Amino acid sequence: MERVSRFRVHILLAVFLLIAGFFVFKLYDKQIIETDGGNKDNTVTYVTKTRVKAARGDILDCNGNVLVSNRASYDLTINQWVFLNTKGAGQYVFDMTALCQEKGIEYVDHFPVTSTRPFTYTITEQNAVWQGYFQSFLAYLGDIDSDITAPLLIERLRETYKLPATWTDEEARRVIGVYYEMTLRKAVKTLPLYTFLYDADDEALSALVEMNIPGMNVEPSTVREYSSKYAAHILGYVGPMNAEQWNEYKKIDGYNMDSEIGQSGLEAAYEEYLHGVDGWRVDEMDAEGNLIRSYYTTQPEAGSNVELSIDIGLQMVAEDALAEVIEGLRTNLGEDGWDAEGGAVVALDVKTGQVIACGSYPSYDLATFNEDYEALAEDKYKPFYNRALLAAYPPGSTYKMTMVIAGMEDKIIDSETEFEDLGIFDEDSRPDDKYDDFQVTCLAVAYGYTHGFVNAAEALRDSCNYFFYEIGDRVRISTVDRIGKGLGLGEHSGIELPESIGQRANPETKKKLYGDGWYTGDTIVAAIGQSEHRYTPMQLAVYAATLANQGTRYKCTFMNRIVSADYQTLLDQNEREILNQLEISDEAFRSVKEGMIKVCHERGGTAYKTFKDYPITVAAKTGTAQTGILDSSDHGAFVCFAPAEDPQIAIAVYVEKGGHGATIATVAKDILDAYFSVDAASDVVTTENQIS
Repeated sequence: MERVSRFRVHILLAVFLLIAGFFVFKLYDKQIIETDGGNKDNTVTYVTKTRVKAARGDILDCNGNVLVSNRASYDLTINQWVFLNTKGAGQYVFDMTALCQEKGIEYVDHFPVTSTRPFTYTITEQNAVWQGYFQSFLAYLGDIDSDITAPLLIERLRETYKLPATWTDEEARRVIGVYYEMTLRKAVKTLPLYTFLYDADDEALSALVEMNIPGMNVEPSTVREYSSKYAAHILGYVGPMNAEQWNEYKKIDGYNMDSEIGQSGLEAAYEEYLHGVDGWRVDEMDAEGNLIRSYYTTQPEAGSNVELSIDIGLQMVAEDALAEVIEGLRTNLGEDGWDAEGGAVVALDVKTGQVIACGSYPSYDLATFNEDYEALAEDKYKPFYNRALLAAYPPGSTYKMTMVIAGMEDKIIDSETEFEDLGIFDEDSRPDDKYDDFQVTCLAVAYGYTHGFVNAAEALRDSCNYFFYEIGDRVRISTVDRIGKGLGLGEHSGIELPESIGQRANPETKKKLYGDGWYTGDTIVAAIGQSEHRYTPMQLAVYAATLANQGTRYKCTFMNRIVSADYQTLLDQNEREILNQLEISDEAFRSVKEGMIKVCHERGGTAYKTFKDYPITVAAKTGTAQTGILDSSDHGAFVCFAPAEDPQIAIAVYVEKGGHGATIATVAKDILDAYFSVDAASDVVTTENQIS
């Protein structure tokens, strides 16, 4: 009997221990596992890991002026463990979202259902990552079919979150949006704490903090700040990653799904340097959300600073001058350029290939980019379009230096060779009558005169089409194409940003576009920069710089150097790189440079009235290219380098429907004034030749 009693006691003791063990396990699960932490006493605590955003590196100009930096800001986060275990949590959500609605405060709500009846899904507007999160949310709740309708889902979630029946459906939807964010972070453990509000202003911060919402914390952060309204197209902007970008960046240490990255411009090109490494902080809180202790497991590391070759003072002059010319042209109704649309200007350091100014018109202000986005997107002149790098245009007469070099290369001309301008180049002007039904002219004919006998330098000065028709009639297109290629036309410049490669007018281009063969007449038309030539303003600037260097073409770059966040360590520095060396004979180089100088400093030059009294010798060429549009102004182009004796800066200016190239020479002159600190001079223009 005594043995039986002992056996029963042992059985009861074992059962008791099992039951006690079960409750101990559940208590551990609730206090430690589900809350990600615990402490040594019996107080319920919640331990969370918070990502601390690292400051992004600064972008500076070549003189150390800060162009893009970070402004201190504050985000409002909500600890889901504390909040969801708070009595009356739903009312807190109701009150704080009502306050936001009243004050027009936009908060984070990814719940993929419209905010008003009739409720419909908006999940197709979200990227694949967030679509996946929604499926994880439904799976976490467990008793909701994935094909449930939006109105029925709202009803089911009203029940799940025990929302009062007195609330309207729209009010319930508003509250569900916040519950969704917090529940999602229980379903997807890798998501950081819910940030209810980013970059809260003083009014929003004060109003929401005063509500004493359990689990809500103020987190210091930073937002990008732009110190200049200039250089928007090259600086670029940052933004959240899309699904495709996340698939790439998740393989790289230091990135999280909600990290912001450079989305355009140099912000994107130098992402690897500018992006810092976020830190991680562990916070231990009691059930009321009071902080018990906090420590870092990983300190945030700020990104590196990128110093550009851009001179923001020169950039300002370039953009303002371009805008002034285009806006001025538009006021001249009935005159050339009245329908001017957009334009671009690029200035390069001749000796390094570094970009010192690069502007596109129209532009926009990065500081108000988000607020102005809709109006900018609807602007017919397309302010987001970076014409300097992406728009490929016919070069017009700025192409003629290529023909001088090619003509001498094929020994068709030398520096003394003269051709008589007969005005009309057709079958009657050729001894063999080989151009039946083919006719091109020099513009001088329209004014009742011709240029007479001219050599290469004089033909450049006068922009005499006839001289270049003669070269085109004799030269090999293969030679012309090789020279153009060597001068950087139709070639990548090496710049860090996306650019159009353009195209050279040659047999390959014509066959690709039209499936047709190449004829001598094609070379004649191409000789004056018409035909299928298409080059970007960046390529035209490279072209001018390569001419200035007698055929040495440098890789273009916006970078000067990259330094650590504390400016103490040099991480990278630009080293000039030669992309190719085109052999240009001394005679051809002298003729080209002499002709370009005559354009600016000899009476009759197409830019003479702009530069006639200029104290620095400028070598330039104006260009006018037909658009092919009835009653449209021609495009205007201008290239130059200076000083001609020892070139330092090369400039290209292009204006869509800007009229004559001489019209826009004043843009380059303003840049040269600023670069060399020269007093202002005349802004008068003259005309030049084109096909008629």
